Amino acid sequence: MTGKLSAVLAALLVGCALSLVNAQYQARHLFIELERAQAKARQLDIEWAQLQLDQSTLGKHARIEEIAHGDLGMTQLTPARTQYLTEGEE
Repeated sequence: MTGKLSAVLAALLVGCALSLVNAQYQARHLFIELERAQAKARQLDIEWAQLQLDQSTLGKHARIEEIAHGDLGMTQLTPARTQYLTEGEE
């Protein structure tokens, strides 16, 4: 009877040990995934801050006006160049 009990307890001990090893492996794997996700989140935060900075820079009135004058050849609207349309005139 003692031999059977010892064999059952040994098998139970081996099963618990294997379960512990498996749990540690899964915990390690999940920790690595967590670290990767946190690194990706930090990278995305950096990119988001850069995009916000770019948007604020590119959306400034002076830059838009510079591009309109330089690249598109647009000029300021003056009263002399303004044409008014009225209904019924030809």
